[in-house]
Amino acid sequence: MDRKAVQLSGAAAWALATRQHGAVTRGQLLALGFEGDAVTHRLERGRLHPTAWRGVYAVGRPQLSRLGLWMAAILSCGDGAVLSHRSAAALWGIRPAQQGVIEVSVPAGRLPRRAGIVTHRRARLGCDGMTTHNGIPVTTAVRTLVDLAVISRADDLEAAVNAADKLDLVSPGELRAALGKLAGQRGVAILRALLDRPTFAVTDSRLEQRFLPIVRRAGLPPPLTQRWVNGFRVDFYWPSLGLIVETDGLRYHRTPAEQTADRRRDQAHLAAGLTCLRFSRAQVVFEPQHVEATLAQVARRRARSAQLRTRA
Repeated sequence: MDRKAVQLSGAAAWALATRQHGAVTRGQLLALGFEGDAVTHRLERGRLHPTAWRGVYAVGRPQLSRLGLWMAAILSCGDGAVLSHRSAAALWGIRPAQQGVIEVSVPAGRLPRRAGIVTHRRARLGCDGMTTHNGIPVTTAVRTLVDLAVISRADDLEAAVNAADKLDLVSPGELRAALGKLAGQRGVAILRALLDRPTFAVTDSRLEQRFLPIVRRAGLPPPLTQRWVNGFRVDFYWPSLGLIVETDGLRYHRTPAEQTADRRRDQAHLAAGLTCLRFSRAQVVFEPQHVEATLAQVARRRARSAQLRTRA
């Protein structure tokens, strides 16, 4: 290969590695015009670095980012492989990333065995079930949620559905419609049961998810969730009762500035004639009976006040 060809091949390899988050395969380099000796030479000179998977290299430096590791795992599993299950959920941002294990779905056939990779066989993934995100082949958000339904606890699955809605990946309504096209597949019935559950609502945190069953036991109707009221986004809102409830987790209500902001919110609601209740994480988790009793009492009082105003 002459000098100009080498330069062109090197530029193409660098561009490919950039698109693939620093990972390339031996096959890709050979397809770009590199000879086997040239690949070996670059390994010896430290321009390429072996990864945990044979024939997959890191370009420039041995450490790959998380995106690079995901890409390298996919490349090691061959054509048609995509990130899936918990790893796909982490890429979409709807579940925390797990350490040590990468999950990949491959077309029907022999399952490749790779260290640190859990492979799932998919008979027909189809164009509707796969896409790319951040340049990485991955199952769609809908397909990822269906896969999670089979392997996740109910509260983890609900958190993932809520996160997907919050990130504008797929709303509960869109998810329900998409499930109709996937009838009979594993995970679909579990997801549909979750969406149809009386206490399911779009919430911002797992703490809020634990609050909804308490609402039902207190005899209140399902609230509106994550609505804007008086210029503020509130956790739960009953317009007919003039009642707002906020559930305060430690993460968002710890600092003095955040507490001051909460007071301003409460004062704005009070000035508008609404009652705003705040329950801490400890109360929701460890004192649900107290929360339930308080909700029921305040709701009855608000309902009586509404009736008196109507009669007047």
